[in-house]
Amino acid sequence: MGLSTVCLLYGGRSGEHEVSCRSAASVSRHLDPKKYRQVLIGIDKAGRWHLQDKAHFQSADYVEKLEVVPEAEPVAVVPGQGLSTASGAIHVDVVFPVLHGTFGEDGTVQGLLEMADLAYVGAGVLGSSLAMDKEKTKEVWRQSGLPVVDYIVVRDDSAESITAVAKQLHLPLFVKPVTAGSSVGVSKVHSRDELRPAIAEALRYDVKVMVEAAVEGREIECAVLGNESAQAFSPGEILPNHEFYSYEAKYIDPEGADLKLPADLPDALSREVRELAVAAFQAVECSGMARVDFFLERGSGRIFLSEINTIPGFTNISMYPKMCEASGVPYPELLDRLVDLAVQRHKQRRSLRYSL
Repeated sequence: MGLSTVCLLYGGRSGEHEVSCRSAASVSRHLDPKKYRQVLIGIDKAGRWHLQDKAHFQSADYVEKLEVVPEAEPVAVVPGQGLSTASGAIHVDVVFPVLHGTFGEDGTVQGLLEMADLAYVGAGVLGSSLAMDKEKTKEVWRQSGLPVVDYIVVRDDSAESITAVAKQLHLPLFVKPVTAGSSVGVSKVHSRDELRPAIAEALRYDVKVMVEAAVEGREIECAVLGNESAQAFSPGEILPNHEFYSYEAKYIDPEGADLKLPADLPDALSREVRELAVAAFQAVECSGMARVDFFLERGSGRIFLSEINTIPGFTNISMYPKMCEASGVPYPELLDRLVDLAVQRHKQRRSLRYSL
């Protein structure tokens, strides 16, 4: 049996371009060369796709990332025919969109890959777009009877918006762009004077801003893997050394957070977290993988869903692969299972009839 060809799609137009390049470097290093041939397509910050003739790794201290060489040959996505360059078609068995945020995790690339009739890792168009929008995700979760914290969504930093927030929520608060990830544009607000600048910062990344009550408690995360039949692994706990689990703590500062795997939770509570993670995954029509984030409130012990990430970080300090590994699924095996899930889902969709 020959090698399968996995296309790593990385970089992109979002504010998480650098995170994507770091995740892609890690995925590339862990794909078993005895099983896979790699095709690398880097997306520059203008959104142009380029076929990379080889892996250009750049290291600085502990950080390693896969470079996007913009002078490389342009790539076209051809509906019904896959990927090609001026030199001809690019054979690909599975695309792994190692992309975070806008134009990568929000259903846009997924729709493009569907049109090109390509198998791809991760959630489909609906699951991706729904999970990317924190407001719509929380609406669906709430309608499904799942626990979420109080929130309000605003579209500007006007006096009316500030007043609406103050009437509904009590300090401290978290302010975040509705459709950004990796804590990009996120602020923790302790006073009303900090609210307008925080909203203005979030509006740099999205037209909608979510302001939600800050839960004083523990940050718990849970990895989910699967399609219709999904499984959740033992939860982990984030112990930030910054005020909260910021972009810097996640990706820049190797001492930014301590990761406790597994989280120190009673068996019943750990089981409840895993059950909620799968329920949250299924409620927004996810497939492939997701990292589900929770708050565990001190004092009351109540669990609240925070967010779901359909393409979680895959860097050397990212929680998703670490949680899977702690539950007995090492990184290379995790990639094998994600590729298999992508192929299964593609075969299922191909078996459907789209005309009479």
